[in-house]
Amino acid sequence: MQINLNADMGESFGPWPMGDDASLIRVINSANVACGFHAGDPMHMVATVKSAITNGVSIGAHPAFQDLQGFGRRPVKLSDAELTAIVTYQVGALQAIAHAQGGAVTHVKPHGAMSNMACADDAMATTIARAVKAIDPQLILLAPACSALARAGEAAGLQVAIEVFADRAYQADGQLVPRSQPHAMVHGAEASAAHVLRMLDAGGLVAHTGAVLPTPIHSICVHGDNPEAVASAAAVRDALRTRGYALVAIDQLLAT
Repeated sequence: MQINLNADMGESFGPWPMGDDASLIRVINSANVACGFHAGDPMHMVATVKSAITNGVSIGAHPAFQDLQGFGRRPVKLSDAELTAIVTYQVGALQAIAHAQGGAVTHVKPHGAMSNMACADDAMATTIARAVKAIDPQLILLAPACSALARAGEAAGLQVAIEVFADRAYQADGQLVPRSQPHAMVHGAEASAAHVLRMLDAGGLVAHTGAVLPTPIHSICVHGDNPEAVASAAAVRDALRTRGYALVAIDQLLAT
């Protein structure tokens, strides 16, 4: 059995650090790199790409709404043309940086509000999927389980890797519990590992209500800006290995 462990990274900006990327990169298999719109900047993008290559971690673009102050977690209404343009701009920037360092971008994972909105909006999801395919039809779309974004990626003919979150709780409809609610986060490394194993055992998303939504699970995500990220990622990795899973990069996973 194979599975992937991914994390959102490269979210520091100028002299302001965000997350312990140096430690986290040694635990995960795939990195979703901020592209400057919600976090990150060219120098941090370069540093994250170099670190990913050094550690044998696959590189993904993590495009977002242009909202540094809100960390890309506030909804923004864009036209299809605008949304296509900002996805293309961000993915293209990371592709150029990766190429210059001798690497390549293998997947795309929308961030924050862009992802949340696309998970529930078929038209927006279709726009993003088509934008990714137009950039490179070989790119893998990393999309949340049971989402419009995953369905749109498949409809567009992209390879889609289905992810669940180790550190977030789910509603009965498969959407994430909003961060404004007290039970939105799964706190603690062992609790995160147990949350992941519960979903794998159930064969789907397990909502905070106990409801199960059947879905394939290809990848587990840990948010890099979470202070518990490194400990949680390590606990999830160890729990998966104990269950007999081999952890591999997203492109290797879907190549089998």
